[in-house]
Amino acid sequence: MNKFLMTILCMGMFYSLLSGQTAYTLSGRVVDENERPLPGATIAVLPGSKVTQSNPEGYFQLNDLYENSYTLTASFMGYDSYTDTLYIENDRTCTIQLRQTSVNLQEVVVTHDYADEKKKEEALPVDIVTKRFLWQNMGGSLMQSLQILPGVGSLDIGAGQSKPIIRGLGFNRVIVVENGMKHEAQQWGSDHGLEVDQYAVENVEVIKGPLSLLYGSEAIGGVIDMKSRTYYPENTFGGSVDLSGKTSNQFLGTSVSLYGRRKSFFADLRATVLDYGDYTVPTDSVNIYSYRAPLYKHHLRNTAGKEQNIHFSFGVIRPEFESRSYLSNIHTKNGFFANAHGLEPLNVDTEMHDASNRDSHYPYQDVNHFKINNITRYRWTAENYVETQLGFQRNIRDEWSQYISHGYMPSQFPDTLGFASDLERAFDKSVYSGRMKLALKKDKKTFNAGINAEYQDNKIDGRGFIIPAFKQIAVGGYLFGKLTIGAKSVLQAGIRYDFGRIMTEEYFDWFPSPLTNETVSEYRHLQRAHHIDRRFSSISWSAGYNLNLERWSFKSNIGKSFRMPIAKELAANGVNYHQFSYEVGNPDLSPEMAYQWDVGADYVYNRLSAGISPFVNYFTNYIYLNPTSEHDRLYGNGNQVFYYMQSRVLRYGAEMHVEYQILPQIQIGWTGEYVYSEQLSGVKKGFTLPFSPPPSMRLHAGYLTKKLARSIENAYVSLDHIITAPQNNIVPPEDPTPGHQVLNIGAGGDLKWGKQPIQVSLQIQNLLNTKYFNHTSYYKLIHVPEPGRNIVIHISIPFSGKIKST
Repeated sequence: MNKFLMTILCMGMFYSLLSGQTAYTLSGRVVDENERPLPGATIAVLPGSKVTQSNPEGYFQLNDLYENSYTLTASFMGYDSYTDTLYIENDRTCTIQLRQTSVNLQEVVVTHDYADEKKKEEALPVDIVTKRFLWQNMGGSLMQSLQILPGVGSLDIGAGQSKPIIRGLGFNRVIVVENGMKHEAQQWGSDHGLEVDQYAVENVEVIKGPLSLLYGSEAIGGVIDMKSRTYYPENTFGGSVDLSGKTSNQFLGTSVSLYGRRKSFFADLRATVLDYGDYTVPTDSVNIYSYRAPLYKHHLRNTAGKEQNIHFSFGVIRPEFESRSYLSNIHTKNGFFANAHGLEPLNVDTEMHDASNRDSHYPYQDVNHFKINNITRYRWTAENYVETQLGFQRNIRDEWSQYISHGYMPSQFPDTLGFASDLERAFDKSVYSGRMKLALKKDKKTFNAGINAEYQDNKIDGRGFIIPAFKQIAVGGYLFGKLTIGAKSVLQAGIRYDFGRIMTEEYFDWFPSPLTNETVSEYRHLQRAHHIDRRFSSISWSAGYNLNLERWSFKSNIGKSFRMPIAKELAANGVNYHQFSYEVGNPDLSPEMAYQWDVGADYVYNRLSAGISPFVNYFTNYIYLNPTSEHDRLYGNGNQVFYYMQSRVLRYGAEMHVEYQILPQIQIGWTGEYVYSEQLSGVKKGFTLPFSPPPSMRLHAGYLTKKLARSIENAYVSLDHIITAPQNNIVPPEDPTPGHQVLNIGAGGDLKWGKQPIQVSLQIQNLLNTKYFNHTSYYKLIHVPEPGRNIVIHISIPFSGKIKST
């Protein structure tokens, strides 16, 4: 390891000597098609963090640039973005001419210059969405907002919580990254949502396919990479007030942000408060196995919740040095559907729950997620740098419910234990992480090397048991290179080594159970989990090629990914109250190995754009839960027993899109997705995988005009018709899901109240109040339909100003 670090440092010093340190200035003027100045236009150079705005005469200046090739971008409301590549080797001046916006409502593939460049360089399918996209498609959670993207779905836990699914893979097979740090919580649980404030997310990159090479174990299905605001013009301040409302669960949300930057120092603060009630569904009852549970006024009782979030970031931005620190705390409290928790739907106090649709009684969960993260970059040119990241996060999840004895539990809870009788389960997870990355670029060659390490300590508490306490260590390192061949081709390849160790603790019941043999009956505290100490290691690799022609672009990538088993898969031994199952781990599981080939083709000409991204994925030993004919009698009311097993799995599918610009203001389009999975071995040979999404397509049309009235700009109207096929390819205990069609409409624009801009977006989701089921929904198992008609409104009031230089 010491030799590896010395090599990186020596290479960095060598590149530093080659590159020099002379600083240059780029200055110029931003004008429109009639040579009139555009004051307040934003000008930036990438890579790096140099951003400024044009003055009242349209002039700008960017200082402290070093000899290198830069991407220069300029943007101004109502005008097309400008992009050019400049090689800076002395002081330069230029004139940037912007044209009035050429309308493009392409919602799935966001037409932003950075997004286009990323797609051309990335060998895997990638979608990049902006904050405006998130506003216009706001759902109950961040993942519900993103599921409009082809190949992206969400496992929904009610109307306010969800977790990501990419091409049918979710849970610990998809990594979520926030501001450069991997998000770690209790993501193994189907009832555990994603602790992320969607108001604090500026843009999202969704990369589909195996990314273990760059992100390590668990990136076997893809990555959701979320970023807060990155660039702040010098000597400015600003912020926004965001207000949201939704009718399906009487949602009220408020988020306020404030930022400021002097020449090199900046700070950013955001506070968010959310409050929502029980959400409504287009039915008056649900069937929970053999019991029909009536719903009062169509409300899914006890699904209300609250959320309070705080974010603070600060840092220093200089030409050769950049450091950013992020602190955040997410706190949520939300109820579980009272009729679906455990197997006591007959014992629910409906009168208490139905008295108010905005309170949360038992059962509910209380979650707090704290993060602190620092990313520091030392650079000697814009694209030659060393970056370090250090982070800590703590996830505390408490699940509360009224004490009910099962099996040999005492009828009266003893007061001699160290936890409350109503604390069903508690998890306390601390994660320490760090990484270092070296990036080098010379001419058309790019080289990246990195190492990362993570330590997890997860404690448990409460009267219920499903997984033991555990500690986990993961260390990895990678080398990745990219070669640009001519002006059209990019060749890339990399290799990675990972080592992981997981240690679970033994666990005994807090109450005794009888053990009977031929002569003696005695009571003992049964052992539910044994001490496990497993080590895993693997080599991952990837190779890709991109070809970018005038109208066509092609890409291909093949790679191997790796995922080590988690504590639940190795050592679970308890009731999952939310899934009506008793789950048993397997301490002898091998790590998952996946091989995947991705290809893609895109065509753009005049008003037409189209593309397809097929993939083939093969698992040598996919880990899954297998239902059996056994039933547990000691810890529940006869829950079906599931065992973790492994099998070979073949998966293939594709995402497709076509968009056509009928008129300058009108665009129509079509997107589709398809995933097929089949187990090739094991007791479920021939079956698919759990939560496999059915084929679906989206027909959309949009109208956008630069100026609708004197005080309304960038006004738009959109119409989406979503068609989902039946899902009859299931694995027990899943039930087939019928197909459905849903109609959504949206409208919005930028309003001006005097000099104050106000951004407004309005949606009506499920316009026809259609009763339908989502095959990947958490509540689909008990036949709960998706929310009915939902009117969503979002208002953003931005503000900004100049800080006088001293």
